Amino acid sequence: MATEQMSLDQIEILANEALVGAGTLPESAKSVSKAVRSAERDGIPSHGMLYVPIYCEHVKCGKVDGSAVPELIQPRQSAIKVDAKTGFAHPAIDAGFNELIPLVKSNGCAGLTIFNSYNCGVLGYHVERLAEADIIGIGFTNSPASIAPVGGKKPVIGTNPFALAVPDSAGGAAFVLDQSASVVAKSEIMMRAREGKSIPEGWALDPEGQSTTDPEIALKGSMAPSGGYKGFGIGLLVEVMAAALSGAVLGIQASPFSGTTGGPPRTGQCFIAFDPEAYSGAEFYERISALVDAIQSQDGSRLPGERRKKNRQRIELEGVEVSQSLIEKIRSFCV
Repeated sequence: MATEQMSLDQIEILANEALVGAGTLPESAKSVSKAVRSAERDGIPSHGMLYVPIYCEHVKCGKVDGSAVPELIQPRQSAIKVDAKTGFAHPAIDAGFNELIPLVKSNGCAGLTIFNSYNCGVLGYHVERLAEADIIGIGFTNSPASIAPVGGKKPVIGTNPFALAVPDSAGGAAFVLDQSASVVAKSEIMMRAREGKSIPEGWALDPEGQSTTDPEIALKGSMAPSGGYKGFGIGLLVEVMAAALSGAVLGIQASPFSGTTGGPPRTGQCFIAFDPEAYSGAEFYERISALVDAIQSQDGSRLPGERRKKNRQRIELEGVEVSQSLIEKIRSFCV
């Protein structure tokens, strides 16, 4: 397979041009292309350049409204709601964060929900931005149903990730935990289906609830919950926070993130944020430092998100290899 080495700047520029060419407002395209760059930088190609053609196709078919402008609503002092207007999640999250961060700084804690939304990409990317503002960020996002309850066959909840970003004392994140309710993200199975590769045993189930290694059959069946009933329980928690609390649709009502049919998914996100200074103050950072040391001092152990951090150091310098066929497909959307 022919590939081309691309810098992160080139990736962001190309993604931005394609999104605008497909019909996305420049400000929204800028927000999404930054997240694409971040995914590639962290070594998560399934949410990087591979997703750009999907984003563009969804703008073209109306699954995403590229011209949508998020509407911010503040019903209570520490409560923020954003109507994404069936547009991209990223600019809606940006609009919410612009209000959330100062609210947390003044009140100690605050919550943000987003509805009429869409796939937000890597959830950890968003909560890490809160940690960089010296805030603890907890995020939830629901998705179209793909996980059946333990013992069942029919999907009820999506892969439904949650993420936690904990600030350090130097304007960064001590660690970022980002995990889904499923064994792997659904995008990993979609990527292998496009590449014609099999998936490992235990990732997904066929329509009859049996394990399968065929990604095409997996996409017709359901995702395997991580840790069985515990994974389903996490997904249920996320569904409550990101859908029921936000006013977004449930996973069983959402149209697929893949394909071009079904209209806007109208899924949701939820973010809860705390300012450590309002609670334990300087002791917070002392305890986080001790916790991190207790993990890193053990041979072979690593913090959540540590692999992504290592990828950053290398990829910032080297860039990434992108298949020429993917680049050509993305360029086809550019004006």
